[in-house]
Amino acid sequence: MGGTAGLTHTSLTLLTLLVWCQAQSSTRSYGPVFEEQPVHTLFPEGSAEEKVTLACRARASPPVTYRWKMNGTELKVEPDSRYRLVAGDLVISNPVKAKDAGSYQCVASNPRGTVVSREASLRFGFLQEFSAEERDPVKITEGWGVMFTCSPPPHYPGLSYRWLLNEFPNFIPADGRRFVSQTTGNLYIAKTEASDLGNYSCFATSHIDFITKSVFSKFSRLSLAAEDARQYAPSIKARFPADTYALAGQVVTLECFAFGNPVPRIKWRKLDGSHASKWIGSEPLLQIQDVGFEDEGTYECEAENIKGRDTYQGRIIIQAQPEWLKVITDTEADIGSDLRWSCAAAGKPRPTVRWLRDGQPLTSQNRIEVSGGELRFSKLVLEDSGMYQCVAENKHGTVYASAELTVQALAPDFRLNPVKRLIPAARSGKVIIPCQPRAAPKATVLWTKGTELLINSSRVTITPDGTLILQNISKSDEGKYTCFAENSMGKANSTGILSVRDATKITLAPSSADINVGENLTLQCHASHDPTMDLTFTWSLDDFPIDLDKAEGHYRRASAKEAIGDLSIFNTQLKHSGRYTCTAQTVVDSASESATLTVRGPPGPPGGVVVRDISDTSVQLSWSRGFDNHSPIARYIVEARTLLSSNWKQVRTNPVNIEGNAETAQVVNLIPWMDYEFRVLASNILGIGEPSLPSSKIRTKEAAPTVAPSGLGGGGGAPNELIINWTPTLRDYQNGDGFGYILSFRKKGTQGWLRARVPHAESLHYVYRNESIAPYTPFEVKIKAYNRKGEGPESLTAIVYSAEEEPKVAPFRVLAKAVLASEMDVSWEPVEQGDMTGVLLGYEIRYWKDGDKEEAADRVRTAGLVTSAHVTGLSPNTKYHVSVRAYNRAGTGPPSPSTNVTTTKPPPKKPPGNISWTFSGSTVSIKWDPVVAKADESAVTGYKMLYRQDSHSAPTLYLASKSKIDIPVPEDFTHAFVQIRVTGPGGDGTPAEVHILRNSGTSMMVEDSVTRPVPHIVIITTNSLLMVTLISYLEL
Repeated sequence: MGGTAGLTHTSLTLLTLLVWCQAQSSTRSYGPVFEEQPVHTLFPEGSAEEKVTLACRARASPPVTYRWKMNGTELKVEPDSRYRLVAGDLVISNPVKAKDAGSYQCVASNPRGTVVSREASLRFGFLQEFSAEERDPVKITEGWGVMFTCSPPPHYPGLSYRWLLNEFPNFIPADGRRFVSQTTGNLYIAKTEASDLGNYSCFATSHIDFITKSVFSKFSRLSLAAEDARQYAPSIKARFPADTYALAGQVVTLECFAFGNPVPRIKWRKLDGSHASKWIGSEPLLQIQDVGFEDEGTYECEAENIKGRDTYQGRIIIQAQPEWLKVITDTEADIGSDLRWSCAAAGKPRPTVRWLRDGQPLTSQNRIEVSGGELRFSKLVLEDSGMYQCVAENKHGTVYASAELTVQALAPDFRLNPVKRLIPAARSGKVIIPCQPRAAPKATVLWTKGTELLINSSRVTITPDGTLILQNISKSDEGKYTCFAENSMGKANSTGILSVRDATKITLAPSSADINVGENLTLQCHASHDPTMDLTFTWSLDDFPIDLDKAEGHYRRASAKEAIGDLSIFNTQLKHSGRYTCTAQTVVDSASESATLTVRGPPGPPGGVVVRDISDTSVQLSWSRGFDNHSPIARYIVEARTLLSSNWKQVRTNPVNIEGNAETAQVVNLIPWMDYEFRVLASNILGIGEPSLPSSKIRTKEAAPTVAPSGLGGGGGAPNELIINWTPTLRDYQNGDGFGYILSFRKKGTQGWLRARVPHAESLHYVYRNESIAPYTPFEVKIKAYNRKGEGPESLTAIVYSAEEEPKVAPFRVLAKAVLASEMDVSWEPVEQGDMTGVLLGYEIRYWKDGDKEEAADRVRTAGLVTSAHVTGLSPNTKYHVSVRAYNRAGTGPPSPSTNVTTTKPPPKKPPGNISWTFSGSTVSIKWDPVVAKADESAVTGYKMLYRQDSHSAPTLYLASKSKIDIPVPEDFTHAFVQIRVTGPGGDGTPAEVHILRNSGTSMMVEDSVTRPVPHIVIITTNSLLMVTLISYLEL
């Protein structure tokens, strides 16, 4: 009965507490918090939209009221004005630039306080028309560069530019020779051509939200004077500013364009910082997305052609809007206490910080001290409650951070956090009983056991925050414990009952162990405990709990028994080394024992790889020793990778073998002028460990080339030319910037060498023109590479011939002989090699029908020095004319005198018919009707028979002069395939094919294959089972 009454009392207490909490949460009030703030707005002048809306929305309890400021002055929102409020949004009807352009700020208030939004500008976009004045014509010498000025009309914001040629929409493309500046709108043509003649107009476009407007200028005519073919060095005309300021996160675009002949090539590089000396662009525009402080520095644009180069430099300076590093948060503080708030912001220039209270500037006064980002209160009073804002600003923007300060005055109240009703504790253990009433100012706390006032002693401790700690607990400590709390606002108390249980003890502790990576181990842990309570085991490694569900299969409980908490470790890794602690725990106490597990394995990664003493082919590396993982380090390995490959490769070092106690080594045999990263790996008897982090990227110093270019050769080209070819040198062997090639050449047998310098590493040929160069003249040629550091070794001398000349003599004694109805053989006497001014590649046979022109001749070419050819694909019984010419790389020579040949008549079309056969022992006799040639067919000189045992065996060819043939067959012969056709001067005729099946007697197939071809016919005779199938007409 008493238990039931206690339960009822507890339920009522909980129900009352729940209702009180719900009432508190439902009536809780708080100050305004912005959910939507106004943003910078651009309104197009002349837009069909008749209003502009600046958004503002804040949540608060009670709900907020809204006001707006323009340029710091409060706006009067009256019923008949152009301003109206829709919820918190400000709607401006029929906006006018003269009245409405400016800075707007939303003010949100409720009884808890006031906050102001960030400032948002309202600006008006416009684009006027170009001037109506005629534009002056431009006259320039063809081949020179020219610039057309755009002179755009007044506008806001920026424009995009294109240029029209003669008419809309014939826009000029940006093709490397022509460039339109998006900064000024000007059009640049690096080198004018005849196709540039015409009328030019600047076309400017404004983009505001979804509204696009374009205007174009009056046309300016370009006329060209006589061409000046002279080449000249680049001259940069379109330049980016000497100082370009940009905000972090924006897109930065630099422009560079040059006049020159040939059209210059544009390259970009950064002269300092992370991309120093590395070419990072090759277009007139260098665009950097999402620019950051690492992009700040000096940039160089280089325009280059074969006549020289021009450069221009300018700086990018990065600044940034304010960005919060630390902000204030809503705070509840006790009346009479002190409070310190701070906020901090980053930005460039450095932001200044000011404070607002309820939307008004806050300065130092009485108990309040304001110092930059610091706000301090001494002895808070209720009137200090309100909305506070920290404001950081520089010339690029302003950011606001808001928080509410609530100063509290409360009597002690245990309803939210009473003393625990039942407090279990372990014999000889320790129990901690918190006393944490809600109170402001902080309450004074006293504890009693029954009616006994508790004070600090060897076993009893009451901490400054009111917590009661009892140590070395015995059965006599059981009883009621009450916490009394009191402050200037009132007093309260709360009681709990202490119950003492048997202590938990470790009966079998884990033992320390030493194993190798990959091995398995079980750590033992057994415990005893109070039988009325549940026991659980937990394990930790170096004080971090082990989650068996997330152990990736490495950890597992070894036993399901309650008093056994053994831990099995599978496939141990280096990360499993450390101090393992087994904790046996009940709700009242716990017991722990620890053991150390040492896992031996390959060494850990070395640290801090530093590169110094950088030369052209070597560097000095140093590093710090990593963990040996309980097995001494035997040696180190150094690896490197270059910008040409992402793969790490072992490099040569001095000393060759780096001992395990070393922390420095020289890397040798490196490539000059190459970007490298290095890393170091340590090894011991258990293997090679993880690599260190890569070193910072370095570039070896430049050196003169050490390898001569390969693939030297050449030849061909136009008359009076010497063409020299080579294989471009790879980046690995360039050894420095400003790479190019030096050619030395001379006519074979002469003394003096001519030299030519060819810039650019990617160059692969050189053309030397001179009217005095005779055809197919041998030249001695050498090549070497150069860069800014000097010249490399020369290659071996190669012989290269100047351009060849077509053969001057013709073959003779040309003979042509008809072979078949569609084929002929042609032979001739060769030309003498001494008569050639080039390398004879072969001969060209031309043949054409009588009555046709030679220009329509068919052609067949031979290769090499052969003096005969077999020509196919001719028409039967036709007269042909045949001539032969020699040819080389320059072309074909004069024709030989032509000769005539007439092809033979075609073979008879009719295949052999009335085929019959007779088996006699090991012989089969096959007969057929003779084929008689018609008047327009060639004579029959015999027959060909193709015999095949089955579809998989090799065929045998038999020749017969008459219409009969005997063929030996094996005794076990069952069937065969036979083809028969005529042959003669005109070639082979159409075949007849039969399928023979063996049986006794004689059978005959009678088939007119020309007039009535019936394939796949099966004939069965009455006297035998012989089957004959006409398959198809196949060529032998």
